[in-house]
Amino acid sequence: MAAQLSLIFLSSLLLLAPALHGTQAVEFIVSNRAETTPGGVTFNNQLGVEYTRQTMESASNFIWNIFQQSNEADRKSVQRVPLFVDDMEPDKIAYTTISNGNNYEIHVGDDYIQRIMGDMIKTDFNGVLYHEMVHVWQWHDYGTYRSGNVSEGIADFVRLKANYVPNSGWVQPGGGDHWDQG
Repeated sequence: MAAQLSLIFLSSLLLLAPALHGTQAVEFIVSNRAETTPGGVTFNNQLGVEYTRQTMESASNFIWNIFQQSNEADRKSVQRVPLFVDDMEPDKIAYTTISNGNNYEIHVGDDYIQRIMGDMIKTDFNGVLYHEMVHVWQWHDYGTYRSGNVSEGIADFVRLKANYVPNSGWVQPGGGDHWDQG
């Protein structure tokens, strides 16, 4: 009898553990819609759906920590976040869209993935993914004011805090010729 009660108690704890931890049930969906392009092939061979899904989850947890959103009540109510690898214009890297309230989509360019050099692919890709995931989780005031530079600055800040510093294209600290550079 005591063994049965112990087993029931332990089983109950296992079922309650995720709720006590405060994990938000978000479905991360990854789809490569550019599978036949060189970048789509690179995505499948060097990154993949499961790796990307895990990175989206890790990024979300990191962002919630940075934003000090330790429980579901503090966070935006987003149920699913799809990411698409798309055959986009060569100069496009990635972007996040929103429609119908809290329906977000992340789009990553196949040519961007193809351009990432060698062993930097995961580091560079993760940096872009963390940046785009910030746009999903940060609060926006789309009704009255679009604070694009602030929104982008927050996304870049989180990317830097996650230690995903890009190799090129960013002004080094103290550099630049404008207030928002370096």
